[in-house]
Parts: sequence; C-alpha cells; structure tokens
Amino acid sequence: MAPTTLIGRQSPAHDDFLLPPPNPAQRLDLVLDPRDVRRLELHAALTAAGIAPMPGDLDVIDRLSALPEHVHIALHRWLTAP
Repeated sequence: MAPTTLIGRQSPAHDDFLLPPPNPAQRLDLVLDPRDVRRLELHAALTAAGIAPMPGDLDVIDRLSALPEHVHIALHRWLTAP
C-alpha cells in the first residue's frame, strides 16, 4: 500500500526520525547576559513547579530578572521547596 501524501509530502508517520547530534565545532561562541540567564532560569523554575506564567506576568519576570543573584537563589528555593 502506498503512503498517503499531504500536499506532496508523505504522511506525518513517515516524518518521525532522529536528528543527528549537534557538532560542537559549529557552536556559536555566545555569552548570555546574567539578566537573561536569570530570566530563563526563572521561567524554567516556574514551569517545573507547575506554574504557567500568564501573558501579563512576562513584565514581572523581566523585572525580577534585573534583581541581584541572591534574590533569585531565594526565589528558586521557594519554588522548589517540598
């Protein structure tokens, strides 16, 4: 039986394949600003705690990211406490 096509493509079942591992030599040499790192870590901590930020929360997360590192340590401790 021939696979079904969707606008010139095979069905999604045939699109399931693994990507090759990234080549370390092709990595970009970028350093994130500490504020950006704190913002990403705060998003990750909220997500892991099951708290989905609302669209209006993004400004608050950005402002929290500007606070010193010790504030973020406390935030992460509060979010990950059992």
